[in-house]
Amino acid sequence: MTEPAEPGFMDRLRARFGWFDRVMIAQGRYNDSKGDFYAAGITYFTIFALFPLLMVGFAVIGFVLYGSPDLLAQLQAKIQGAVSGDLGKQLLQLIDTAIKERTSVGLIGLATATWAGLGWMANLREALSQMWGLQRGEPLGFLRTKLSDLLALLSAFAAIIVTAALTALGNGTVIRKILQFFHVPDFPMLGILLQVASHVASLAVSWLLFTWIIARLPRESVGLRSAARAGLLAAVAFEIFKQVASLYLKSVVGGPAGSTFGPIIGLMVFAYITARLILFATAWAATSPESLLAAPVGPPDPAEITTRVEVREGLGVGGVLAAAGAGALGTLGLSRLTRRR
Repeated sequence: MTEPAEPGFMDRLRARFGWFDRVMIAQGRYNDSKGDFYAAGITYFTIFALFPLLMVGFAVIGFVLYGSPDLLAQLQAKIQGAVSGDLGKQLLQLIDTAIKERTSVGLIGLATATWAGLGWMANLREALSQMWGLQRGEPLGFLRTKLSDLLALLSAFAAIIVTAALTALGNGTVIRKILQFFHVPDFPMLGILLQVASHVASLAVSWLLFTWIIARLPRESVGLRSAARAGLLAAVAFEIFKQVASLYLKSVVGGPAGSTFGPIIGLMVFAYITARLILFATAWAATSPESLLAAPVGPPDPAEITTRVEVREGLGVGGVLAAAGAGALGTLGLSRLTRRR
């Protein structure tokens, strides 16, 4: 009798620590649903959408300067006073180009940004649905799917704007100015309290944003309770990641190569880690006990019936005994017939 194999190191950790087993279950869902693949796709569309968004911003600046001649004159005077030589001339030409080409650049940038944004939203919604293990229903068709993604994109854009505004209001500098406006006197602990309030406000806003993404962006409806817990987990990890990322950018941007490629690389890393964080938090929500109980149970796999045919060579013991019995009965019957004659 073979003895059962001893559990491995990871198995012992999972049996001892419930939180570690919970993390491994969520990581298993993340890996089975190709989380890294979807995170890379989200990162690609995020970086790709930045260029048309810059074009839109370029066009907006052109419209603002075209409608404000005084502001344009002040900007040109500051550039001429601060930047001299060919660089100053190039900046002035860039401003003139922004004003002249504002309509065409804005339309092209808006169309390209919409196309890239739809790809970003489609990839994100599909990734979230895969993390939840949702079964797709009947397809909506190309136009209805794109319309649904467009509405989700506009909702996400509005949520990001509200989040950025609330984060700015939670900034310590903004709060200090508000307190000064209401003539609140300064005191020694005010700076520490404002910094703590800034982090708390940023955490709360990130919690709301991540909860909305996890619960409302998948293509099928999901539970809000598990999404709220996962959103809090993502918000805490995101705040820690932001602090680490700020230190990384400060250390990288110092050199000439870092000042050129550091922001781009930092942006790619930031987008990729954020995408992975959102997808892992979604996998965490999808593997919670209440989510697993509420998950629909699919039909069982089709049964396969295999006929079994046994072929025996020779008579065997049973056949020999049956043949001997039949022979004995036959002999007895023949003997009786012979005696009667």
